[in-house]
Amino acid sequence: MLRVFSYFTLKFIMRTFLSSLLLIASLGLYGQTDQDFQHIVEAVSADRLQKDISTLANFGTRHTLSDTLSAVRGIGAARRWIKKEFDQISTACGGCLEVFYQKNYHEPDGRRIVKPVWINNVVAIQRGTKYPNRFIIMSGDIDSRISDPTNYTDDSPGANDNASGMAGTIEAARVLSKYRFENSIIYTGLAGEEQGLYGGRGLAAYAKEQDWEIMGILNNDMIGNIEGVDGVIDNRSFRIFSEPVPVTETERQRNARRFYGGEVDGVSRQLARYIHTTVQKFMPEMNPIMIYRLDRFGRGGHHRPFNDAGFAGVRIMEAHENYTRQHQDIRTENGIAYGDVIEGVNFAYAKKLTAVNAINLAALAWAPPAVAHLAIGGIVEPAAKFKWTKIEDEQIAGYKIYWRDTTSPTWDYSRFVGNVSEYTLEGIVIDNFFFGVATVGKNGVESPVVFPNKVFRD
Repeated sequence: MLRVFSYFTLKFIMRTFLSSLLLIASLGLYGQTDQDFQHIVEAVSADRLQKDISTLANFGTRHTLSDTLSAVRGIGAARRWIKKEFDQISTACGGCLEVFYQKNYHEPDGRRIVKPVWINNVVAIQRGTKYPNRFIIMSGDIDSRISDPTNYTDDSPGANDNASGMAGTIEAARVLSKYRFENSIIYTGLAGEEQGLYGGRGLAAYAKEQDWEIMGILNNDMIGNIEGVDGVIDNRSFRIFSEPVPVTETERQRNARRFYGGEVDGVSRQLARYIHTTVQKFMPEMNPIMIYRLDRFGRGGHHRPFNDAGFAGVRIMEAHENYTRQHQDIRTENGIAYGDVIEGVNFAYAKKLTAVNAINLAALAWAPPAVAHLAIGGIVEPAAKFKWTKIEDEQIAGYKIYWRDTTSPTWDYSRFVGNVSEYTLEGIVIDNFFFGVATVGKNGVESPVVFPNKVFRD
């Protein structure tokens, strides 16, 4: 038994080694180096974030229904300032950003919109050189609120919720505008979040109208607090919320999952795993926590309208919330200071989570297209078999098969199999694992893993 075990162990090691050599050889001189990602991390500035968060908080209120004419107060002044920042970034990079307002008109809804209002999102597009219609999005929210969601006159600085996410989006644009990518990046400030996710609904609908190919949205909502209401202080952990499967799946797809699995393998969950892997590689000091939920219990965020439209989307945010600083009138009661003010923001932590976004935006914008059609076979066989449609792109090195235990949250095993359209994993029983395939570019960057969407029998 020892001799047989040693033979198969050696065979596995040699096959893995040869696969690694094949991958290295295929990458040639096209590699996107680790230093590129480290430079992105280092370029994010806590000082600029502090300045931008302070500027946004100092507009007094950014309530969706607040003043739109004042130059110094209200959501109108805030969105004009955000657009000006994107315009200045574009000027500095030779016009590399397309900056515009995306607008949607809303009548009173009987709930939180108590008067007619234009919901104005600020959008900045950094077009990809090869796939200009394929987008990865980073968003922050423009608006703020206090205890009464319809109070649009009193001070509502919204320093952490969500000036932090908005400032992080602007800062990511500053850093990444110095690079060129094959895919497009959208940096956006979404309005109307506190009134019912209206800005996200508007932009998601606009994306459908424009026939944009959305790889996913990284919704940043509160990325600056390290002091939890539970007493925990943590400046390294953060949460990634993602839904398990799209709400747009068909009844046939739901029925198939009963037999083939995939209950936690929708496109949003794969995006969350991608972020988790990227952070562990390039920011190992951080602790990404994948939360298997669309959002916090009974609450919502601006990735949800994109999920509703069938797009991948996740929420990135602090690990420990402080509810005394969220949606609160500014006051002191029983010795407790309430209110979302600038003193509650940790700018060094906001820098870390902005860098988390930046490296993932870069990775996805440098990534080759994912396979669209992936079939899996191997029922009652001692092997897992795969067939997929190859991507027509000369900069693709090949494909990597991933697999994991059915109870594991992450893709734990992988094998690069070359630039082929089918492959058999010998000795791997299909019943015991979940599988997926990623496309590998010659620049060394991978697409998100694609879960099989078809079953075949030989």
